[in-house]
Amino acid sequence: MKTILMSKGARTIVEVCAGVQPNEQVLIVTEPKMMNIAKSISAAVVAAGAEPTMAMMPPRTSDGQEPPAPIAAAMEASDVFISAVYTSITHTSAVRNAVDAGSRGIMLTQFHDEMLIEGGVHADFKAVEPICRAVANALEGANEIRLTTPHGTDLTLSATGRRSNAMPCMVKPGEFAPVPTVEANVSPIEGSAHGVIVADASIPYIGIGLLDEPVTVKVEDGMIVSISGGKQADMLAENLASKNDPNVYNIAEIGVGLNPNCKFIGSMLEDEGVFGSVHIGIGTNITLGGNVKAACHYDLIMTKPTVVADGKVILKNGEVLV
Repeated sequence: MKTILMSKGARTIVEVCAGVQPNEQVLIVTEPKMMNIAKSISAAVVAAGAEPTMAMMPPRTSDGQEPPAPIAAAMEASDVFISAVYTSITHTSAVRNAVDAGSRGIMLTQFHDEMLIEGGVHADFKAVEPICRAVANALEGANEIRLTTPHGTDLTLSATGRRSNAMPCMVKPGEFAPVPTVEANVSPIEGSAHGVIVADASIPYIGIGLLDEPVTVKVEDGMIVSISGGKQADMLAENLASKNDPNVYNIAEIGVGLNPNCKFIGSMLEDEGVFGSVHIGIGTNITLGGNVKAACHYDLIMTKPTVVADGKVILKNGEVLV
């Protein structure tokens, strides 16, 4: 019964999100603990008349670590690649190179069986696409973006000359999308961000998940200079320090969640998609239009944001106004 229930979500991912066509070559990248998801996706690929190939790899030791070279090459050669892994490979050169070669990518990081049965994957992606693209257009190339929240966030950054990314969970050749996190984002100019970030909702990485208390991050010249709060803030600070890579402190992204079916559950791709939320990505930004490759990419998620780009109000207290 559970397999049947999962199949509906899997077919949505394959047919709607990836747009798989008959006779296409679809690479499914996975790891042992994600086999249920990978098998459901593979069955949906067969049902669509395409040919699935499953590439199993050992779990990466940290988010953002490159997949093995043969898998990276297979991603680049595929019509579609679907990453069903627990430890993220989203922000890697392998993904960037695959989409640059014209493949279409779907990222299912930390997916579990229930996420195929209910939640964000069952949103009407075609209906939310116009909103997603409108928010992305408002962010693109903005000279000044200011983010504030009632919880204390007050961050200013610049996206001058930077492309934005509309990610409505439906991809064309040369695009990738995390599913089900419908979002619009932009990677700010390195060194431009300054102010304070107060994450009050979630940091869905390294076992943190839903926040018990706010995590406060101070930013100067585009880099994190301090992290404070409680035990979860200490977990983030200690993890970043352990990377021995100054680039992990880079302010990499401002993203707006736009999936009305997503809820905060402590899982990366559900939490980041919650409609009207904002996340600030830190670390790697090479897949988003930036120039920094770091040892990781994490997102700090907040609620009730107000976002103003070059004087235009995009969100006000979490309500989308474009």
